[in-house]
Parts: sequence; structure tokens; C-alpha cells
Amino acid sequence: MTDHRLSTSARLTQRRLDRRSVLSLGLGFGALLTLSACTPRDSGSLAEGEPVRGGVLTYFEPQTWTLLYPPSVGFYPNGGIMNNISARLLWQDPKTLELHPWLATELPETNADATTYTFTIREGVTYSDGSPLTPENVAKNFDLFGRGDESRTLPVSEQISNYERSEVLDENRVRFHFSAPSPGFAQATSTMNAGLLADSTLDLDAEGFGPGGATQIHTCGPFHITAETIGTKLSVRAREDYDWAPPHLKHQGRAHLDGIDYLTNNEYSVRIGAVLSGQADGVRDVQAPDESRVTEQGLRLYAKATNGINNSINLRFRHDLLSDIDVRRALIAAIDRQEIVDKLFTPNYPLATGLLAKGAMGYVDQSGSWDFDPEKANRLLDQAGWSERNGQGYRVKDGQPLALTVNIALPQPRSNEVQTLIQQHLRRVGVRLSINPGDQSKQTLDALELDTVQIYHSMVARADFDNLRSNYSSINRDVFLNGVDRTDADDDSIDAKIDELLETLAAEPNQEKRQQAAEAVQNYLVDQAYVLPFFEEPQVFAFRRRVHGFATEPVGRPDFYSTWLAGEK
Repeated sequence: MTDHRLSTSARLTQRRLDRRSVLSLGLGFGALLTLSACTPRDSGSLAEGEPVRGGVLTYFEPQTWTLLYPPSVGFYPNGGIMNNISARLLWQDPKTLELHPWLATELPETNADATTYTFTIREGVTYSDGSPLTPENVAKNFDLFGRGDESRTLPVSEQISNYERSEVLDENRVRFHFSAPSPGFAQATSTMNAGLLADSTLDLDAEGFGPGGATQIHTCGPFHITAETIGTKLSVRAREDYDWAPPHLKHQGRAHLDGIDYLTNNEYSVRIGAVLSGQADGVRDVQAPDESRVTEQGLRLYAKATNGINNSINLRFRHDLLSDIDVRRALIAAIDRQEIVDKLFTPNYPLATGLLAKGAMGYVDQSGSWDFDPEKANRLLDQAGWSERNGQGYRVKDGQPLALTVNIALPQPRSNEVQTLIQQHLRRVGVRLSINPGDQSKQTLDALELDTVQIYHSMVARADFDNLRSNYSSINRDVFLNGVDRTDADDDSIDAKIDELLETLAAEPNQEKRQQAAEAVQNYLVDQAYVLPFFEEPQVFAFRRRVHGFATEPVGRPDFYSTWLAGEK
């Protein structure tokens, strides 16, 4: 896959380097200069040729994987593994987003209201434990993904709506039934969240899918897990008998690589230094200020679109301080999105023009909805009764300061730096913003408490209209904490219309009407000043020149099936 933004972005990035390097709060320019001075420039050939078989690719992730239960692999380190060890019923073209057969011999037969889907299963496919792929096994997979299992702490897939049951029709066909239209199901079967598992693996509980249990997870993708060192390394090796790649691909048969070693280190300097020095072949999460230095060292830089909901903050309107729409509109007017993008990122992170990225299904152009206007922000806050200030210059009403807390979205690029800039923007209009401290576990738990986190920073990607439902519905990720039975908010504060609009979207089988329903959701969230999007978030990778054929699936997870290595490190 060729990334057409590479050459242009690299040039623009280089022109802006000096300003960004000064403003960088991470490793940035200075540390990389030291690394660059110590390591020779990668001068390997960039020319593509006939793929070479063999070699183990060493690849760094910033965080360790946490769970390999397919419906829960949205976390990038999880997805980067599952995408390479699993196969699915359908395959989605990452450029056109069109669906094609994979383990199904053809696209599914669907009834008019999208409540039944019938798949014909490919013959001759086996799992890494030697067991065969059968209609019964496929049915068992989706019975688990569609219903979940509370007794084993395995959740329902957020990508599968209205699932009712499976029905094995004969030795090759299986049918799935839904209690209401589920037009997103076909696409859902193409994602890594529907990676098929052997029967023995389907019997595991959540702990079995977690660290320490990786080698007992059996899949039918081009690679399978062979070794695990908890917290630092996971090894996968090629299936010698793999012969069921998506027919749409030119490459068929065994993967070119012998395997992949996924390495984890939370020190950015270690990860990027290993790739610059040639001790590793690739790394994900190259920080924006370092992109130009990576290319100057001769490495390949890829910024892959994620085609989903943009990097955003969500204003949790059920909290008393954010219940007034004028306060929410004031916060949005006080934040300078262009400054965030210009100071912290590169042209690989385009300013958001909607809640969804331009390449996402359901995109609608909402440019002009989030103009930076601090005078308007001050006026709205005054009108909302926040006209008095305390000794520190923060606004108060009835003795209470206008003080809010935002989480750090550790999987998202430079989240802490983004929030630091926003902190400065809001300070200018008299609003106090605190940044919630702590590691990933603490951020996850704190974000579930309305009294702890009132502004939620996040993004999520899925190449389907239902991406909106996954993020905003109260029964999925519930970024607004809009579900019932909360003890930290009044029931009257629930906005039922959000779920109503999302359910309309999820149940609409007609493609044109789905677009209209998706636009209705986005327009409502913007009108209510619930969301402020910043930029279209890419996944940025760096690879040594000897790494050829790197690709990603539709939302930016690495796809190493057709990757190959030329020569020695």
C-alpha cells in the first residue's frame, strides 16, 4: 500500500520543524539529534521487487496487549496482533471500504429488512490447533460474540446489534438471525473483532484471553502465537499450511515473513532509537515532532488513516457544571483547535471538519461549527451566570468555581500535551481545567465516574456507519455517561434522543437512508455542543528500508501478511 501523503507531509513538516521542536513536550528534536548522530543513515534500496520469503520482523508497540478476545481488541496493541493471527468471513478493502469474500465463499445472502444473513463457508480451513473450520464452529463464534457471556466476563461485541441466534443449515452454510434489522453485520464480520476462534479457545474465560494465556489462543489467520513473555514480548510465526487468503488479494498462500516479534517498551526513546539504529525493523506511534528526523535518517514513514470518529473531547452534559448549553458552547468557543494542530502535530493530522474523518462512512462536512472566539466564550459564560471571579481569576457562581477535569487518553497521540494547551485556552476565559493523573488502568476507571472526569478525550475507528453507535450509545462505549441508573446524575439529565437517533441508524437497512440517519446523529451532537473534534487521527509507523509490502486494514492496524524483508539488518 502506498501512502500518498508521505512526500508532501514530510516536506511541510520539515519547514515547520524549528517551531515544533521548541514547543515539543516529548522526546523531540534534541534526543533524536543525539540518536541520529550515533547511527548510520539507512541507505537500503526502496525499490520494490519480487517478495523474499523468510526472516522475523521485530516490531515495537508503546503499550503491551491486554486482551485477545476478539470483541475487545479495539485497543491498538490488541488489534495489531489479532489482525495478523485471525481470519474472518469477509474482507474489507482498506481503500474502497468494499466488502469481499474471505472464509465465506461469497457475500452473504440477506433478506430485505436485514434480519437474516446466510454465509457459505469455505472448505479446507483449519485452526492452529489442527481443528477444522465448520459451520458449527462459525455459529459458536458468533453466538458468543453476539450474546457475550457474563459468567466468563466476556462482553457482547459492540459491532453486532440485535443478535438473536445462529442456525446451521447444512455442511457448508450457516444463517444468523436478528431480532431487529442489523445492517452493519456484514461489515462487522470483516473486522478483527470478529476474528474466528477454534472451539477450544471459545471455551476460555476473560483471564484465559489475557496475558499469560496467549499460546492457548488458536486462530486461522496467516500467523499463530508461539511464545509469550508477559509484558514485553509476543512471538507469532507463519502458518506453513495457510492457503485461504482473501481471493481478492494478489498474494496467496503462506505469509512471506517467517514471523513477527511484538516488543513492548514504554520508553519512547528506546523504541524509536531501536528502529533508528537498526536493532528493530519497525515501530508504531512515531511522535509528530520526530517525523522529519525519521525520514532524514532514511527510514520509511507511514501515516495511515483510521477512517473513524475524530480525536475529540466529549462534554458530559449530565454533570451540573456542563448541563447549561451556553457553558458548553462557551468552552468550545474558547478552544483554539488550529493552534493545537499547528503546535503539536504535522499535516499528517488534518484539522477535523466533522465528527467523522473524511474517509469514514457517514461523514458530513460540519466546517464552521467550532470557530475560535474567546469574546463569545466570555459573553456566554457571563450570560450563564458565571460572571464573578475568585482571587485566582477563575469564574465562580454561588461560591462554586467553574472547575472541570479531563482524562488523559494514553492510546491517543500527545493527549497530555493537547490537554495542556486546552488548559491554557480555558484559563484565559476563567475556566479551570485539571488533567486527571495516572496510568491506563487509573484513566479507564476514573473515566467511568462523572464526578471525576467531566470532559472525556477519546477517538474510535470502525469503517462502518455503526461507528457512531459504538462510540456514543449508552449501551456501548457511552462516552457521555448517558446510561440509566447512575448514582452521580439525575435521571432527568439523560438525553434520550441520542440513543433514539443511534438506534434509528443501527436499524436502517437502506444505504442512502443510513447516510441520512448518520448525518442526523452528528448534527444533533453538534447542535447540542456535546463534542469538539480536533483532528483526523492517523496511525504513524516507521520501518527500516528493508521492510517491504507493509499495509494496514481499514482503520490503521498493521497487516503483515504481504510484508517481506530484503537483505540483512
